[in-house]
Amino acid sequence: MNIDRRIILEKNLSEGDYHMIISIKLPKEEKDEIIDNVRTYFENERSEIIGDLAAEQLIDFMIKELGPYIYNKAITDARVMLNERINQIEDELYALEKPVQRGRT
Repeated sequence: MNIDRRIILEKNLSEGDYHMIISIKLPKEEKDEIIDNVRTYFENERSEIIGDLAAEQLIDFMIKELGPYIYNKAITDARVMLNERINQIEDELYALEKPVQRGRT
């Protein structure tokens, strides 16, 4: 079962602006595991008992609120890594160049 990740550009018709909504749908098995982890956290750290529905709603809210920040950070990290790798490749290509003798007479 694959994780369904969608990025949706939504147009605000009144202002003509676009903003990004990141929709992440986790497989049931993964979501159930996260729900158990959230319930355990609340019980151990806060001495509160919450049900599956409350844990799931909290997870959905956190994904909605944190998703864009985490997504943007991942894009930034990928961009930095890609630029570093491109620089390495450029250095390797320069090292492969052969000297050219010019102006032979």
